[in-house]
Amino acid sequence: MASMTRIAAGRFKDQCLKILDSVAQTRHPVVVTKRGRPVATIVPYFGPRKPAASLVGSILREHGDPFGTSQDWDADRS
Repeated sequence: MASMTRIAAGRFKDQCLKILDSVAQTRHPVVVTKRGRPVATIVPYFGPRKPAASLVGSILREHGDPFGTSQDWDADRS
């Protein structure tokens, strides 16, 4: 794993929008430091995953009883 870019908080304050654009474009996080100690990590946003495609209308026809086992049970006989 490549090391993350580090930037001092003062410099981040001056170049915030440019850094945010860079993180969004390159997808590489940036660590913000204060007095040499990490205080925050700027990471790219990953939106929610797309839901799986719906299966509504995908069954064209049914054969037999979809819930049955096709075996006779003693309880079925009267």
